[in-house]
Amino acid sequence: MAGEEKRPANVIYIGQKPLMSYSLAALLLFNAGHDEVIIKARGRTISKAVDVAEIIRRRLFADQVNIKETRIGTEILGGDERNVSTIEIVIGKKK
Repeated sequence: MAGEEKRPANVIYIGQKPLMSYSLAALLLFNAGHDEVIIKARGRTISKAVDVAEIIRRRLFADQVNIKETRIGTEILGGDERNVSTIEIVIGKKK
């Protein structure tokens, strides 16, 4: 569609699905050959993004991946200009 942004293949957007859905998506991305996976969330799903990152780091890839970078920020949404917190967690394979 016109004006639509192309999403990078290694980005996982956190929403309302169960935690393991996102964790398994990261597992598939790492197994497909990506060296890093980016987990993005905003608002109430930030805590779920942190949980997903910890599941990946501690259970699925124990001692094989680490958290390379964490970025936090704020987006302004809607006509009434609400501030919504955002987080990006970059998880990469250890070399």
